[in-house]
Amino acid sequence: MSETSPQSPETADFDTMTRDIAEVPAVEVIVTVAVNLMSAAAVKLGLTEEGDEHKDLDEARKLVHALAGLLDASTTEISSFHAAPLRDGLKSLQLAFREASVVPDEPGQGPGEKYTGPVYG
Repeated sequence: MSETSPQSPETADFDTMTRDIAEVPAVEVIVTVAVNLMSAAAVKLGLTEEGDEHKDLDEARKLVHALAGLLDASTTEISSFHAAPLRDGLKSLQLAFREASVVPDEPGQGPGEKYTGPVYG
C-alpha cells in the first residue's frame, strides 16, 4: 500500500486534525497563535531561564511585529477579555526589545509600533 493511499495512517491523522480544527472557535485559534508568537518572542529576547542562549533580536523584532499585526487585525474579532492581556503582553515585549537593543529605535519605529503607536517605558 502506498503512503498516499486513503488507508494510510498519515491520511487518517490529517482527517482527524481537520475535524479537530473545524471544532475550534476562531477566537481560540487567534489567541493560541498570539500566545505562541509571544512565547517565541520572549525566547528570542532572552527572557527565558536560558537567557541569552537563544537571544536573537532580529528574530524577536519579526515576531513582535507579527504579534502586533495580528492583534491589530483581530481587534474587532476578539473580545476585550481576550485582547487586553494580549495587548499588555505585547507592550511588555516591545519594552523588553527596547531595553535589549544596543541602539534603541526611534519612538514609533520599534517592532509593532506601526500598529500600536510609540511605546514608552
